Amino acid sequence: MSPARLRLGVALTIGAPASCAPAPAPIPVVELTISELHAALGDGRTTCRLVVQAHLDRIDAFDDRVNAITVVNPRALEVADSLDRAAANGAALGALHCVPMLVKDNFDTHDMVTTGGSIALAGSVPPDDATQVERIRAAGAVVLAKTNMAEWAFSPRETVSSSFGRTRNAYDPDRTPAGSSGGTASGVAASFGVIGLGSDTGNSIRGPSSHLALVGIRSTLGATSRDGIIPLAFDRDVGGPMGRSVEDVARVYRVVAGPDPKDPYTTVHPGRATSDWTVASLLGSRSESSAPLADVRLGIVTTLSDAAAMDTAVSRLFDRAVSDLERLGAEVVEVDVDLGLSSGPGIYCRRFRWDVAQYLATLGPSAPIVDPLEAYESGDFDSSVEATLRRSVDAPVDAPPAEWEDGCADFWENPGRQAFREHVESVMDDSNLAALIHPTWTWPPAPIETASEDYRGDNSQRIAPASGLPAITVPMGFTYGRLPAGLQILGRAFDEATLFRLAHAYEQGTTHRRPPDGFEELVGRD
Repeated sequence: MSPARLRLGVALTIGAPASCAPAPAPIPVVELTISELHAALGDGRTTCRLVVQAHLDRIDAFDDRVNAITVVNPRALEVADSLDRAAANGAALGALHCVPMLVKDNFDTHDMVTTGGSIALAGSVPPDDATQVERIRAAGAVVLAKTNMAEWAFSPRETVSSSFGRTRNAYDPDRTPAGSSGGTASGVAASFGVIGLGSDTGNSIRGPSSHLALVGIRSTLGATSRDGIIPLAFDRDVGGPMGRSVEDVARVYRVVAGPDPKDPYTTVHPGRATSDWTVASLLGSRSESSAPLADVRLGIVTTLSDAAAMDTAVSRLFDRAVSDLERLGAEVVEVDVDLGLSSGPGIYCRRFRWDVAQYLATLGPSAPIVDPLEAYESGDFDSSVEATLRRSVDAPVDAPPAEWEDGCADFWENPGRQAFREHVESVMDDSNLAALIHPTWTWPPAPIETASEDYRGDNSQRIAPASGLPAITVPMGFTYGRLPAGLQILGRAFDEATLFRLAHAYEQGTTHRRPPDGFEELVGRD
């Protein structure tokens, strides 16, 4: 069965409501899950058009508070109507039938502009969809809107673009949502969409997810396609879902994961990149048990969990998270990871200019620019990215990185990065660990006014990007009453299934997620 088709463990049957049933009506959409949406559609309580309209209304009512949305899909209601017709006619429905989704502004969409946060690409409409966008559409999702991002995905600190401005944290508009997928994070947190897509080169899915009380996964390099995603560093970039629950993220991940001939990383180990699991099996059969993590050993990465280097409120949340994991049956031990192996000659490649030039070539003759240095030379950038753009001025653009004199081997051929991956996995193997854990960020979201000066606590950069290993963040609670924090769980290559099961057990055993204030339900409001 195609991953774009229904794989929920139960059949989804949607059709015209029985004659004696009430007419379809709008339903509450704040914190709406995919399974709740499908249940409401299945019993005729609502329609896809009504659900999509409800989310469009929320964007119209609330986005001025956070500036998460860049453009709204002008065909969203038309797509919703087509999905309603398909359901009424008994057509096979996809796994993401009628799920309103938000998509980061660096994912190609054939029907909306894709700027990568740069005013230099204002008005650029790609000729086709990114592979992940193509897959969610094939599964029945409604691409509702695009979301703001840090310009060229440079910043893990904040989300500011020259094309669409600054995004704020939905939990506190005076705080940063981190970067670069802050628009997706704030938009999903405020229920502008049911779930969204972001990208992560070093932090950009997991950091914003942590700052917005979301679940976000950075997959193994090679498990998900990056085709059609404007790159920052192709040997580190990953795209994937950011949502309000582990189950919803798993549902979308199952659709977008798997080999793609347009992304060479996904063809190195194609058999490992796709597993024949259903969402139900992925989340684990022991989720209702009082000890769903029995027989699970987890390792605290001591260098990323030092209380002396943490905000005290985050430290208390992490201590409670460890206690909760033990209450749920896990054995938790401390382990050391040699983070020095994550840096050194050949580990990091300054390939932004080359990678973006390759992307721009895919736009064909309509590309606004052919080299990102054109944006620097013309002054088409926000001042916050000037220094980073300047550092790319002398980067080679006439040969692929693997042919550069200083050696810039791709991930699977990079001896230093493979050695680091093997070291991290050996730490898990030697202690019989299912995964490693640490706080996603060790400090709360910084004030917007001091986003650069107060940038500290970002743990997401330290292991996963260099090692290529998968990591998921899940809500760990709130500091100072309103500021979210996340627990990060990191695993072995292509073992995303274990991460989902662990995260789901922790999520269900703690229920930390709650919506931000000020984004109330519109259904039924006078």
